[in-house]
Amino acid sequence: MRILCYVTDRRGLANGGTLPTDLFGVVARAIRAGVDWVQIREKDLPARELLALAQSAGAENRGFGPPEQDKSKNNMRIVSGRFGTTRASIIVNDRLDVALAAGVAGVHLGGESLPVAAVNAAREGGILPKEFLIGASCHSLDAARAAERDGADYIFFGPVFATPSKEKSGASQGIGKLAEVSRNLKIPVLAIGGVNEENAADCFAAGAAGIAAIRMFQDAVDLPALVARLRNRM
Repeated sequence: MRILCYVTDRRGLANGGTLPTDLFGVVARAIRAGVDWVQIREKDLPARELLALAQSAGAENRGFGPPEQDKSKNNMRIVSGRFGTTRASIIVNDRLDVALAAGVAGVHLGGESLPVAAVNAAREGGILPKEFLIGASCHSLDAARAAERDGADYIFFGPVFATPSKEKSGASQGIGKLAEVSRNLKIPVLAIGGVNEENAADCFAAGAAGIAAIRMFQDAVDLPALVARLRNRM
């Protein structure tokens, strides 16, 4: 399975919108266009507004058919599919409490989030749904291995290419590093950081299970056509 993940950033909207309502329109279009995952990454939003956004995304998502369990060789705990038959997976960045309250597919954890091991322990202990997705951002092979060992279902690795949104994560890692991490992990690795329509195929060729991007999806003039072209390149 190949995964297309739209990561949100309302402050980077091309139309200048900054409100959660402005962003929701893009999220809805992404779901309708057929992306597999939407990661709601709005770290500065108050919990109440973030919850409302996640709930709205979930409600939009439920309009596209029942979930279908993925049967990929990675045996991932995910729900995904295509427009008109199944639905996307909605994932909340950092805020486990919001993800649970909104009833979405999972949580994505960064360096300042709860530890992967702690969230996985809650899942293993029955506190979280057994199908609840746990993802992690990693910037090295050692960190990726640790996330896998601690129970992550997938990782984001990057920044693979240079990008303003990932400057705090250090220099770009390059395709070679992406290939090394993908080769050494059993869980899916999604490339992030400067990924665009032109270099997406290189990420898949390096072994990535998917790609994650903000601007490529958020700024697309014709999002369904973009998704179709990316799937053809897979």
